Amino acid sequence: MLNLQNNIGVKLLLCAFAWTLASCGGSKRAIQAETERVNTISSIVSYSKTYLGTPYKYGGMNPSGIDCSGLLHLSFLRYGIELPRTVKQLSKTGKSLNFKHVDVGDLVFFRTSKTSRKVNHVGLVVYRTKKTVDFIHSSSSQGVMISSINNPYWRKNYVKSRRVIY
Repeated sequence: MLNLQNNIGVKLLLCAFAWTLASCGGSKRAIQAETERVNTISSIVSYSKTYLGTPYKYGGMNPSGIDCSGLLHLSFLRYGIELPRTVKQLSKTGKSLNFKHVDVGDLVFFRTSKTSRKVNHVGLVVYRTKKTVDFIHSSSSQGVMISSINNPYWRKNYVKSRRVIY
């Protein structure tokens, strides 16, 4: 009887050990997935910055001229993520976020037209601190540039944020 109890104890101990290892493996996979996500976002942000100074061109998708959604489309596509091509479609892609949860790699949407109530501009968050969010976008007046949400113009016209890489 003592042997049987010891075997049961050993089996329970082995099961507990196996469960612990399995959960560690799950954590390892989760850490690996998060590392890949962060690396992908970092690469997308870096690539988007290669377009800094590129002139704005409605519908443009190359270094001679690019619009806001074209900038995001090309930057994400470079790393195998195909996003919709228009601001309207992008504004429905991914997961909606409260602004306080916005992070690098998220999309920020704006309504800049005085005659329309529709979202018509998008940027990619490239920098985040407790006090500011900076985003890259293609401005119709200045081309591809980095702006701050702290700028009164962008703060006033901000509509929503979305996360497309989880």
